This record gives sequence, structure tokens and C-alpha cells, in this order.
Amino acid sequence: MKKFFLTGLIVSGLIGSMTVTGQEAVYKLPPKEIQDIALAKMPPTVSISEDGKWLLLLDRAPFLTVEELAQPEYKLAGTRVNGLFGPSRREGYSGAKLLEVKTKKEFEIKGLPANVNILSADWSPESTHLTLTVKGKDGYYLWIVAVADCQAKQLSKRRLNLTGGGGFRGGGSIWLSETSLIVQTVPAGLGAMPTGSPVPSGPVIQTSDGKARPARTYQDLLKNPYDEKLFDYLFTSQLVKITPEGETEISKPAIYSQVSISPDNKYLLTTVIEKPYSYIVPMSSFPQTTAIMTVEGKPVKELLKRPMTADIMGYDVASPFPRQFGWRPDKPSTLYWTEALDGGDPRKNPQPFLDAVYQLPAPFDADKQLVTKTEFRCMGVQWCDDAFALVREISRRTRRSKTYSFSPSDPQKERSLVFDVSTDDGYADPGMPVTVRNTFKRSVIYTNKDHSELLMRAQGASPEGDMPYLSNYNLKTKKNTILWRCQAPYYETIVDIIDPAKLLFITSKQSTEEPVNYYLRDAKKKSSQPVALTAFPNPYPQLEGMKVEKMQYKRADGVDLTATLYTPPGYDKTRDGRLPVLMWAYPREYRSADDAAQVRGSKYQFTTINYGSPVYWVTRGYAVMNNVEMPIVGSEGVEPNDNFINQLTMNAEAAAKAIYDSGVGDTSRLAVGGHSYGAFMTANLMTHTKLFKAGIARSGAYNRTLTPFGFQAETRTYWEAPEVYHAMSPFNYANQLSGALLLVHGDADNNTGTFPIQSERLYAALQGHGGITRLVMLPYESHAYSAQENILHLLYESDAWLEKYCKNAKK
Repeated sequence: MKKFFLTGLIVSGLIGSMTVTGQEAVYKLPPKEIQDIALAKMPPTVSISEDGKWLLLLDRAPFLTVEELAQPEYKLAGTRVNGLFGPSRREGYSGAKLLEVKTKKEFEIKGLPANVNILSADWSPESTHLTLTVKGKDGYYLWIVAVADCQAKQLSKRRLNLTGGGGFRGGGSIWLSETSLIVQTVPAGLGAMPTGSPVPSGPVIQTSDGKARPARTYQDLLKNPYDEKLFDYLFTSQLVKITPEGETEISKPAIYSQVSISPDNKYLLTTVIEKPYSYIVPMSSFPQTTAIMTVEGKPVKELLKRPMTADIMGYDVASPFPRQFGWRPDKPSTLYWTEALDGGDPRKNPQPFLDAVYQLPAPFDADKQLVTKTEFRCMGVQWCDDAFALVREISRRTRRSKTYSFSPSDPQKERSLVFDVSTDDGYADPGMPVTVRNTFKRSVIYTNKDHSELLMRAQGASPEGDMPYLSNYNLKTKKNTILWRCQAPYYETIVDIIDPAKLLFITSKQSTEEPVNYYLRDAKKKSSQPVALTAFPNPYPQLEGMKVEKMQYKRADGVDLTATLYTPPGYDKTRDGRLPVLMWAYPREYRSADDAAQVRGSKYQFTTINYGSPVYWVTRGYAVMNNVEMPIVGSEGVEPNDNFINQLTMNAEAAAKAIYDSGVGDTSRLAVGGHSYGAFMTANLMTHTKLFKAGIARSGAYNRTLTPFGFQAETRTYWEAPEVYHAMSPFNYANQLSGALLLVHGDADNNTGTFPIQSERLYAALQGHGGITRLVMLPYESHAYSAQENILHLLYESDAWLEKYCKNAKK
């Protein structure tokens, strides 16, 4: 076993004097109570068969190790892959079982390799088989499982190529029948990986031709000709048809970003990445060709040859080229897509309708046919048949979402408005129409014969929190009739509707005391009780008795806020007194105070603890306020971020007052933390307020001038709103740090905007002004952390910081 060390710039004041040091540290472990929770065995991931008769139970693999993260990784064209033609940093699954819904019996899947590593799974259309993508020593292979005998076997000796995605939902394959598939493979005879010289043949040169091409601060881009060779090698794949009779190559090797099959299984829609490549944008912006070919590989029609594109900044902008290509699920082989009618930018070419949806049926030799037009940007179409479909359109500028019904066979017929809601208004969210599989085994809207009613499943946001429901929505009267709803004290969601006519469906059900388990419900029988399908145990028995409650309070300007409060098992505020408090949050932007004030989430959810959760510190005697609402509210003519710091401060002050007024929290011992934009929030609170003794900021961005073409929901550039970028950058206020700030960052962060240099430069600024701070760089970690050693050390660092600077802080 190789030995790895943690590197980073560290202020040694955590355990000794305040001498500034840079050092390499050995990994350390957090207290046992935290470690036991972090390494707890979690329930399996569940996948439901297409016919609803089986549950696939996938055992979650343990964390990756640093040694695994240290394996060669190729950062190319905005993505990261390994040398096995697959995604890097994927944990996978360590085992699989089948559970029969009718009998509740479990069956082991036989024939899989020892110590199997399953990347993904996919059910066949009739649910008689399923495929498993299995990682081998030299690549990924497709295995097939016959449900009848639960026997697995390797389908082909060809390696899969999973680097480009290609639109394959099951890990590199598309079902043609119950035993035949089209598979995306590593081309035969590909040869060895290209090698490159460390000595360059010349400089790398980028040239601007005078046209504006703004771009986000992408990472992992191509850097030189050698990267281009690696990109070609690792991302090129070949489509192969595998049937019981044998294997047939049906395409030339290419870099596929999309492959989808027509409902009648006769045609393939493909998008292929073309040269020249770019060093300033990711592969999604490279030139590409979208075309149709037969499943035998015969070219049929080229649909679009799109050149290199750049980011399009601003509200409601879109690509000037045709987009959102797909197959109508209710037709054998009819293609549809969206086109911008305003050239993609409503500011330059205002139009009454921004988008149009077109279609083209086989044999694809006629003119395109108009299907419908949209006032806002088209977000997608849900199809039923020639007489009925739904189109959803959104305006980012006004934050409105509209859904219209229309007749696909009669584009001149007036559309009918079905829903018109704010995208921020969870209370008014109608949910999504229930779908059913048609004769093509594709999902279409489930409705009655005259298309006057929809069966809707919704999250059920309300002042009481999320209470999911199933309803019947009458399109003529606009009346919504609840057929079934989650009941307190449980949080229960519909995960699969087996028979919409019989209202038979499977739910996941949980409470604050009971972990997620799956149930079969018959909503037609009002008095019937749900039938338990699984009985997964509580992975955290040591937290039994932990109290969870939804706090509701107001900030100074009257905006209603919420937070979820966790207190230790057996805690009594009268007997035990006030506790140190850890707040954890992530700011969000809203257009109205009413929308910002809505209650989000459910107070009845079971607490699932991942590596980034603050709930660990309940075991250490803290009151934990999680999901503390930090709304940043705009108004007519005023962008939310124009008043960011003031609103952020009001949010934090309101939370501090609420926890003090509850009698639980000691506001002389407050800590705050967050990840990514939550880390950015933390640094701002630590430099603009004196509320907090300690802060934990993980993988954040602290100098907004390094993200000059926008960030989060901010669409203005630095040059359009320099005062906003300056005011929101805690780096600019490093001399005002109040309290002790722990900075943590993965040294291989791939997220747009959160380059590791963001934490390095903030640390340098804080240290230069005598601030109490510590920077921990986690080896090989990306924006989300993966390795067990790094995660446990992260928890150690966080715990030690909170113990010294919050719990035991000088008052």
C-alpha cells in the first residue's frame, strides 16, 4: 500500500503558537463518534423494473481511496476520464440482488465476478433482462442478467467506451429487444495510447478575431496538440449491434455526444464531435454534426453541421442553431427539435415568439413541419398523441414558467394555457403529468380519451413543508382533485406508478426516526395500508433520540425564514443549558419576498449524513442549524445581488436571534459553514459581520473578478457591474476578518469558477493581515470529495477547528 500525505499551507495556531507554517501532514482521524457515522453501511440503491414487478438492489461501494484517486486521470475538453475509457472518480456498486414485488423475496444475482464493481444498470423494455456495466482490469464490459434465473453472463468481450456519454442511459448500450442491443465500444485495433514529449515543439497560441466570444472560467480544457491526440484516442468509439446471432459493427469510429434510437428501432439519431477543437471552451461547444442513419449503419440525412460556439450570456438567450433534437415517443420514427426565432438573443431581435418546435417524419425527405411556437424559451415537449401534447416554456428574466397544451397535428389551432407559475413559487408548482408506456415502450402522457384530465404527481410544497401528492387535474375547469397525499409524521414520495388506471404505485417512505424504505400502495382502496417491500435498518443507531425540528422565524425586513434544527439525543435545554451552534447554508436568489419566504423541504425526512453534512457535530454537543435559509431577493429594476451583503447579514442575524430566542443556542459560540457558494457565503459573513467565532469554507470562490462573465444566477459581466463584483468578493475585505476561518479545497477542483487558487489567494490575504486561518488542500480531490482518507481528515480538521474556536472560544 502506498503512503500518501496531506499537503497544504497551515497556520499552526490550531495546536500551538500562531507561527505561519507550510507543512506536509499525515492523515488523521476524527473522533470515533464522527468516524462511525462517516463509515456507516448505507442502504442499497434501488432501481425499479419497467413493469414494476422487480426491484434491483445495488449495494453501495465504500469510499474510494487516495491511491485510487492517484491513478492516471486525463483532463480533456472540460471532462475527466481514466485510461480505461470511462469516467474517473466513480465509486460504483459492490453487489446486486433482485427483489420480487409480489412475494417480497430477494434473489442473489449469480455469475458475477468476485469483488465486482458495477458502474450502472439498465432494465430491458419488457423487464425480462437487465444489463450491468462492470469494471474490469483493462476496461468496462457489459453483462446481461436473465431475471427468470437471476443468472449473469458477460455479453461481449468488447470493451465499452463510456467517456463521451452518447446519450446511452444504461452505461454504453441501447436496447433493440429483450436480448439485442447497440453498444458503444472501444474501436477494435485502436492501438496504444499516444505518448507525448515533455519538450514542446513551440508556443501555444490563441487568437481573437475581433468578435465577442465570452466564456465561463472552464477547467480541464485542451492545452496543446498532445491533449488533442489523447482526446481523439480516449473519446472515439464505435457502435456495435449485439444479437444472439453475433456482433456487427454499424458505424465508423467517431466521437459521439448523442446516440438515440427511434421508437420503431429502425433509425439512429447521432451527434458527432468534429475538428477543429478549441482550447477555451469544452467539448459541448466544439463543431458537431447531427445526422440520421439506419440501425444497420446506412447514412440517411444530415440535419445540422454546427460550427464552434461560445457561451451566450444574458437572460433568455439560446443557441442560434437548431437544438433539443429527439424522437417523438408516440410515432414510429418522427424527429423533432427546437429553433430560436430571434436568432438566440431577444435583446437584439425581439420577437412575439422566441422559439418554434419542428418535426420531420421518416423517410426525412420532406420539408420540416411546424409543430408549435413558444412565447418564452422552450424547455421541452411532453407528447401524448396527434391530438394532445404539452410544451413547457420559461423566462429566466421574469422567472416565469408556462405550460400549454396544443394539437401536434394542427399547429394553427390556438394553444391552451394549462399552468402559469413563478419558477420560485414552490407552493404553486403543479408537478408533472404521469406518463405511461405505449406500444413502442416509450413514455407518453397518461390522460383520458378526450384529453380533458391529467394525472399529476407533485412535490406538494406548502407552509407545512413538502407533502407530496397524486392528483387529477381537469384541464377544462382547472380543478385539481387530490387522490392521495403524504401524511404526517412521514415524508412519502411516489417513485414509480405501476398502473395509473388502478392508482397502484410504489413509494419511498421515511420519518425523522425511520430510514427510507419502499412500499406498494393501492390508492383506489382508501382504507388499505401500504405494503412494505423493503426493511432497510437505520444506518445511524447512535443518533436515535436526536431531535429534529423545523424552525420558522423572520428577518428584519419581514421575510419569513426557516432552518432545520438538530439537537443531541437526550438534550434538555432546562437541564443542560445553551449549546454551541453550527449553522450550514447555501444562498439562493429570488425575485420576490413572498417566494423567498416559502417553507422548503420536509420536517419529516430521515437525516441522511454524507461527507459534507454538518449533522456530525450533534454527536459532539452542538446544536446544528442545517439548510439555514439565506435568500437574496431582487425586485422590479433591482437585481438580487445589488444588495447581497446587506441581505446576507440580515439572514444571519435573524438565524442567530432565532436560535437564541429558542433557549437552545449560545450566540457567543456561533460557527458558520458551507460548500462552494456556501463557502463564498461563509467568507463574506466572516468579513462583514462579527457574529461568528469560527467558519468552515469548503471549495469556494472568493474573488469574483476571476469569474468575470457571470456566476450562479448573476448574468451581468464584471464590466457591466464592477461595483457588484467588488462588493461580493470577500477577498477584497480580508483585512476585516472576524473570528477564525478554516479553508478547505480539493487540489484538483474541476468546478467552473472554484479553481484552487481561490482558496490559496484568500488564505494569503488573510494571513498577510494577521487573520486566524488555516488552509487544507486535499490531494487529488475535485469539487466534491471522494477518498476515504481525505474525507476523514476533513472531518478531523473541521472538528478540531470547531472545538478550539467555537465550543471552547473565549467569551
